[in-house]
Amino acid sequence: MSPVSSCGQAMRNHSLQPLAARLRSIPLILGETGPSRLLCREHASRIRFRTLQCYSRQLHQTPFPPRPLSPRFPTLSIRTHARGILSTKPLPTRGPIFRFFYRFFAYAGGFILVSGGLVVAFFIYDASTYREIPVVGDVPVSIAALNPPRGGPKNLPIVECLIDDDDSEENANQKEKPRLVVLGTGWGSVALLKTLRSEDYHVTVVSPVNYFLFTPMLPSATVGTLELRSLAEPVRRIVHRVRGHFLKANALDVDFSEKLVEVCQTDANGIEQHFYLPYDKLVVGVGSTTNPHGVKGLQHCNYLKTIDDARLIRNKVLQNLEQACLPTTSDEERRRLLSFVVCGGGPTGVEFAAELYDLLNEDLGRSFPKLLRNEVSVHVIQSRGHILNTYDEALSVFAEKRFAHDSVDILTNARVKEVQSDKIVFTQKAEDGKTVEKEIPMGFCLWSTGVSQTDFCQKIAEKIEVQTNKHALETDTHLRLNGTPLGSVYAIGDCSTVQNNVADHLVHFLRAVAAEKGADPEKVSISFSQWRDVAARVKKRFPQAADHLKRLDRLFQEYDKDRSGTLDFGELHELLRQIDNKLTSLPATAQRAHQQGQYLGRKLNKIAQAAPGMAANDIKDGDVDDAVYKAFEYRHLGSLAYIGNAAIFDFNGLNFGGGLVAVYLWRSVYFAQSVSFRTRVLLAMDWSKRALFGRGACLNHCHSCLGTCGSSLAGFFADNV
Repeated sequence: MSPVSSCGQAMRNHSLQPLAARLRSIPLILGETGPSRLLCREHASRIRFRTLQCYSRQLHQTPFPPRPLSPRFPTLSIRTHARGILSTKPLPTRGPIFRFFYRFFAYAGGFILVSGGLVVAFFIYDASTYREIPVVGDVPVSIAALNPPRGGPKNLPIVECLIDDDDSEENANQKEKPRLVVLGTGWGSVALLKTLRSEDYHVTVVSPVNYFLFTPMLPSATVGTLELRSLAEPVRRIVHRVRGHFLKANALDVDFSEKLVEVCQTDANGIEQHFYLPYDKLVVGVGSTTNPHGVKGLQHCNYLKTIDDARLIRNKVLQNLEQACLPTTSDEERRRLLSFVVCGGGPTGVEFAAELYDLLNEDLGRSFPKLLRNEVSVHVIQSRGHILNTYDEALSVFAEKRFAHDSVDILTNARVKEVQSDKIVFTQKAEDGKTVEKEIPMGFCLWSTGVSQTDFCQKIAEKIEVQTNKHALETDTHLRLNGTPLGSVYAIGDCSTVQNNVADHLVHFLRAVAAEKGADPEKVSISFSQWRDVAARVKKRFPQAADHLKRLDRLFQEYDKDRSGTLDFGELHELLRQIDNKLTSLPATAQRAHQQGQYLGRKLNKIAQAAPGMAANDIKDGDVDDAVYKAFEYRHLGSLAYIGNAAIFDFNGLNFGGGLVAVYLWRSVYFAQSVSFRTRVLLAMDWSKRALFGRGACLNHCHSCLGTCGSSLAGFFADNV
């Protein structure tokens, strides 16, 4: 028997023995069956390895792959493998301190490598932004742009071509498109520009300011919580998207018959230059101004509508604090300087009072004497029974309790009579119904009491007989300005209001029914089925009336006075008139203006798409807006307000308020609504700086820099386009 076969027999006989015993028995068996010297060590090593492999299959049913033998030391390789499996010594372990430091340095090293890579990448990008100005050759400019012809009622230059119309091939292609002139750079105008398609119109934007202002966060900028530039976006960036043009000027008047807008701007010599800007479609989005309500002495008040207003408020607040620290200031004068009054309990006034209180409570003690904090007083004068009267009453009460906890004085049922340089005179209705005249010492006063028409809107309203509203320009449900040529002039935002005159259009709604019966619309009576058709037309023309036309059967029975089973003209007119009384004006908010701008942008896109077909069929007249797009429908998405380290939310019946968690939610909503990625980054940085360094550094910077060069703030934004 050969040594190899004897080894195989030995393995079969000892396959069930313990592993260690079998390994020890293999050399002995080899010695008994034949000369052991004839079996080389390599064969013995292979036998041991096969034994281990067989044993592994029996225990785990998953054989491990055979380990290749070392070409130089085969026995050493197998023995090392066997020794590692058979060893009963515990594996070497590391202590917890060693593991902690090992992981710490591993993570720290990875963080340093990633951070260093990001820093290097940023510097590479920063270096790429420093470019040499290329040599510019001849620029094509139209002669009509350099020397515009004169004409119009006042024989002024008519600017039909602009100097940048030939800057590129895309701009040159826009010259033959319909002229769309947009007045203003507010919420409505910017939403329109961001919705409009770039290839459909020759767009020109006219505004006295060259930036878009994020007005809901403006109260935060007055006290240094946010920087002013974080709320402004250069409008030229937005206009560039539609290959449009921007003119920093003021619109003075409109000639609707010749479709000309009179524009003026002051030149370098201080002389006003007037010219005409022709249009095919005009969008009026000039906003509004603060309502004075006939109160005297408003020259002693501050307003909060623009960046300049916020800058002036910053400087005024800091100036009062500095003067109150002077040793020559008397106690009475110090209390007057530290008396801050807000006239108006709407969202703007309430949020400013909350931001001002946060400044005085959180940052005043860090840089100013503690005596100032004890003598500071904040007052809010509201003409209604509650502040934030447009919100749910429970939220208004919650805000009043929050202000009472913060020692902010809320004066409801009070009306300002006169504002003097050092005090405010007002009347307040007492609990017994009597009106009492009172006074408050005043070092600072913010006037925030509703909106009113601008001079430009008043001039337009005077030229149109049907414009009888003294607070805003009236439009139809397609946002077309009433009294102007159909489909040529639109008005959006705070400067306008949608007219809800459902009853006045009754003859129009009954025209189809009257045509079927061959009768006069004013003498026709309608059945319930015809009433449903009329209600559908009303909902289409006046979407805001849909909520009042849900139960048509009840309305039909209620206004069928004679129980004839039909509604005559008088009964139907009374029904629609009651609906008119229930409809309210749309709120003058950024939310409404934004929705109107988006709606008008989509409709203008539809009109541009339909224009080639209309031209091919020689269709020039008619209600194109109604044919291509539906009427405007406002959807209220909710209201929110900041009330000092707390916030309240009113979301269509879902009302709640809270502390810092609500504040972070309030910030998140406005952060998402910000107009660009740039402003979002700046907002996040400003909130971080407030948490790390407070508002004091920002206020000091504002006083030293903006106080001396505030007039160049608008130019700063222009330079950063």
